[in-house]
Amino acid sequence: MSASRTKFYLDKQNGKIFGVCAGIADYTGVDPLLVRIGAVVLTFMTGWPILIYLIIAWAAENKPMGLYESREDQKFWQGVRSNPKRTTAEVRSKFRDIDRRLADIEMMYTSRNQRLADEIDNLR
Repeated sequence: MSASRTKFYLDKQNGKIFGVCAGIADYTGVDPLLVRIGAVVLTFMTGWPILIYLIIAWAAENKPMGLYESREDQKFWQGVRSNPKRTTAEVRSKFRDIDRRLADIEMMYTSRNQRLADEIDNLR
């Protein structure tokens, strides 16, 4: 796995001030507007996000140019960085759906379906 693509970066190209919220949005795959709204709401509620924002802006590196080759590449790396529990839940859900569909297909072909038997006989 490429360490440079799984690391947090400031996204100054899409950022408004220092690119912290855009970097968080890029890292998590969330819409940057939602991250900015969340930061503003938390700032009005507690005031701490301003200090945290400035510390992150000072400590984090800028996002390298050409980090992602395409939009699909960006979505892939955002998925790699996502929570493993959420990822396994999505995989389980996909497998359950595939299993259900296979069971439906098996049921159709193994059950006594007169119409299907007639169609097979007509093909002979």
